[in-house]
Amino acid sequence: MGSLLGVEMGGDETRLVVLRGNSGSGKSSVAAGLRERFGRGLALVGQDNLRRIVLRERDRPGAANIGLIGLTARYALDAGFHVVVEGILYADHYGEMLARLCADHRGPTHSYYLDIPFEETVARHATKPIADEVGEAQLRDWYRPRDLLPGAVETVIGADSTLTETVDRIMLDTGLATLPAVDR
Repeated sequence: MGSLLGVEMGGDETRLVVLRGNSGSGKSSVAAGLRERFGRGLALVGQDNLRRIVLRERDRPGAANIGLIGLTARYALDAGFHVVVEGILYADHYGEMLARLCADHRGPTHSYYLDIPFEETVARHATKPIADEVGEAQLRDWYRPRDLLPGAVETVIGADSTLTETVDRIMLDTGLATLPAVDR
């Protein structure tokens, strides 16, 4: 990963969107909504997929998934895709990789933190398939209130924003609303 430090990637037209927040904050739903709204040409780089499915790795500092997330996003940007990186992505574990990724991206970059209270996390979690395996005590261990990246780089979106409102906002903020999908 060190060889990629300072290596610019993507183009002036590619968009990089970082979506972070606690479990149940709506990150995956927002990412799916962006993909559905935009169409082809938007890559989803999901922390859960790369960490839990591809690598079957625990979330810890220095874990292999951190570099894999960065590499995957860089590859997709260089291939001309717009990229949404989404996950809990704890600031102390992923912050350095995300800062490098954002700094190295040639095009517009936007970061969002979906901020919901713990009680809402528990209510939303109850609707997920994993709810039978992960209880409230585990959720409490995972939950980090306002785990923002340094430098005030993230737009905070609260629980009062509906899924449609959040997708609309990000589509407009990033300029994805006015760009054509790419038939690949």
